[in-house]
Amino acid sequence: MLIDADRLRDELPDVLILDWMLPGDSGVSLARRLRADERTRELPILMLTARAMEHDKIAGLEAGADDYLTKPFSPRELAARIKAVLRRRAPQLSGDAVEVEGLRLDPANHRVSVGGTRLSLSPAEFRLLHFLLTHQGRVYSRAQLLDQVWGDHVYIEERTVDVHIRRLRKALEPSGHDRLIDTVRGAGYGLRAA
Repeated sequence: MLIDADRLRDELPDVLILDWMLPGDSGVSLARRLRADERTRELPILMLTARAMEHDKIAGLEAGADDYLTKPFSPRELAARIKAVLRRRAPQLSGDAVEVEGLRLDPANHRVSVGGTRLSLSPAEFRLLHFLLTHQGRVYSRAQLLDQVWGDHVYIEERTVDVHIRRLRKALEPSGHDRLIDTVRGAGYGLRAA
């Protein structure tokens, strides 16, 4: 699907597949603009093109593409590269199970467990835990968590994050994993690096 600039401002995709040869402008030029814009700076970009020369690949990667795939390619290779880009740039979107100190989250089965015992989490708590598990050691503000977990197109109060953090801690408390969630006064929340 073609995505115009207005649509990108309204809602960010999980990954952008960008062709070098776009009508009116080059994909390389668009990639540079996306990397310069604070809103799209972290957007995973996979560049597709028939340009297979080394200097073309370097230009695409230096413009901000996370990966570069030359035509022709198989659908399986494209799917594998998309998954690899998501694993690197947005690990919470990769679908891979994550485990920290015995706390296991499996997004494919939508399960969270500790030592084989399943924990009950709301969908929002599940997404919040998944994001924190895949971004250990970093602190995120309430606004960043709202954008990353609830989506940048949803308008809810920042204090909603506090409520879900409190509920998530309560769900993790029996196993002692509530201690992994770190509150940094004036900055936000994070998951302590294992």
